[in-house]
Amino acid sequence: MAVDAGNTAWVLISAALVFIMTPAVGFFYGGMLGKKNVLSILGQTIIIIGMVTLIWVTVGFTLAFGGNGQDLIGNFDWIMLDKVGIEPLAPYDFTSVPGILFMMFQGMFAIITVALIIGGVAERMKLKALVIFLFVWTLAIYIPVAHWVWGGGWIAQLGALDFAGGTVVHITAGVSVLAAVLVLGKRSTLSNGGVEMAHNIPFVVLGGALLWIGWFGFNGGSALAADGIAANAFVVTMVAGATAAVVWGIVSWLHLGRPGVLGMISGAIAGLVAITPACGYVNVTGAIVIGLGAGVFCYAGILLKKRFDYDDALDVFGVHGVGGTWGAIATGLLATGTLASSSQGLLYGGGFDLLVSQLIAVVVVYAFAFSVTFVILKVMKMVMVVRVTKEEERIGADIIQHGENAYS
Repeated sequence: MAVDAGNTAWVLISAALVFIMTPAVGFFYGGMLGKKNVLSILGQTIIIIGMVTLIWVTVGFTLAFGGNGQDLIGNFDWIMLDKVGIEPLAPYDFTSVPGILFMMFQGMFAIITVALIIGGVAERMKLKALVIFLFVWTLAIYIPVAHWVWGGGWIAQLGALDFAGGTVVHITAGVSVLAAVLVLGKRSTLSNGGVEMAHNIPFVVLGGALLWIGWFGFNGGSALAADGIAANAFVVTMVAGATAAVVWGIVSWLHLGRPGVLGMISGAIAGLVAITPACGYVNVTGAIVIGLGAGVFCYAGILLKKRFDYDDALDVFGVHGVGGTWGAIATGLLATGTLASSSQGLLYGGGFDLLVSQLIAVVVVYAFAFSVTFVILKVMKMVMVVRVTKEEERIGADIIQHGENAYS
């Protein structure tokens, strides 16, 4: 298929929108931390942008998307972007966008996925250890799962659907954070009975708003064309995010007697997470149902942290792990069969086939991401110092890691 100017323009814009999401994560997470750690989280997003970009253009893209039809991992046909140029890239030439643009659009997903992880392990890891961990994690977890789902691997062959990254992005990041915090342990301030308070909720809202804007490119751009599927993804993204924000506020009001601002913007993010795998397959009714579920289930997911006493600093598992799981399962229930795929969900007459495929994909990715993350960090702890000292934690990562203060 020849390059189409309109489709190319839309994917260019979408790639830029997805890029914005990574610094937006820095503001979203940074505002929820104490003021002595906000620069560190912003700095980590910059490091991740640089590191993951280099991984992706050298070996990441070819391992994730090369060798279409290979079960577990791609090949090295496109190493260093060899043969990836301005023409559509077979076997993805149905997209009618330049191969090099398809590569970079997918690379933006890798960057934001890695950035999500830093919120869960915030304030605990030495910078060198964090960089090594995220480098290995990108190669060992993100790239294989991306191949399984989007590169023609075994999950794609199974028939499971993930339009824009519920499994690839949100489940891998959320479940990996759960494993990481179990290995790392709690922050010393929490171990001593302290309570970490968000130091700048306007930053959180700013970051959340920028994430919401970026999500239109994240989901709408995944159509890889300026067409009706992109338009549907755009609309249901808006609807699910808005629904979950309202539901989260109501649940918080009933539970705590007030609708917190931080909670409502977190609810919006939960809805956006949950609609991500489904946005190319569900209609507005499905989006409302998914938003309702996200507002309830992700709120409950955050309460799990208190129930089981683990220190997921910024609720990455509660929002992304739980939200991505609900979205993947909901796809098996609510896919209409009339949009980006002819596969129908259980509630649209498709029987259990799609739902079972979704459940298998979720369970395997859970087990894979959790176990590999656990092993990576256990090995790292045997060969190097991974955690900051209690004194370094007291001083804060901004000064210890960067020699700078966010505020004078």
